[in-house]
Amino acid sequence: MVALVTGASGGIGAAVARRLAADGYTVAVHYCHGAEKANALAEEIGGMAVQADLRDFAAIDRMADEVSERLGAIDVLVCNAGVSVTGLYQEISDETAEELFRVNVGGTMHTAKKVLPMMIRRHSGCILTISSIWGEVGAACEVHYSASKAAVIGFTKALAKEVGPSGIRVNCISPGVIDTPMNAMHSAETMAELAEETPLGVIGQPEDIAEAAAFLVSDRAKFITGQVLSVNGGFGI
Repeated sequence: MVALVTGASGGIGAAVARRLAADGYTVAVHYCHGAEKANALAEEIGGMAVQADLRDFAAIDRMADEVSERLGAIDVLVCNAGVSVTGLYQEISDETAEELFRVNVGGTMHTAKKVLPMMIRRHSGCILTISSIWGEVGAACEVHYSASKAAVIGFTKALAKEVGPSGIRVNCISPGVIDTPMNAMHSAETMAELAEETPLGVIGQPEDIAEAAAFLVSDRAKFITGQVLSVNGGFGI
């Protein structure tokens, strides 16, 4: 079984890659800039590292081709890669917004589009997208990020309906506040406030998302598709 995890050089992606490898998958560890981390992780879990800038759809095509040629047809795709931008809505430039959507939405959609034919041919496969609590409830000063992650949810639900007859499941995980490099921009005080706002009283760990991912791509979830699993400690409910 082969899994491709995008944005797997650190944070949630790395945790998902490790968890799937533990379940017996051969994992392709995608990265854009973090070559050293990706190669180290691939060596650790017995997989392969593969580079692509997800803003470049031709690069996505080359990445998927390389994975399938070296490891075989992709059984599981985890679309985890994403970027964020923080600031007042009217102060974010159009260029910055377009780049964010190109990665978060375009990169997710095109990677799935490239991988789908090999799944359809075998009448089997699983696609898992990673959204965000902000894609469900929105966040001030993260309007573009929130909108892009809401789009990922819409994409997941629609694609699940379209490819379900082909035996392919498509689901989404919506993380709450997780201890990742993306959240490293926040001060310790802010993270403490976010933990206090979380009913369980703690910040989530990447492994919490990885456990949910392992379940959703497994046969234990064989009758689950088109769903959004919020892994958030109760944050935002």
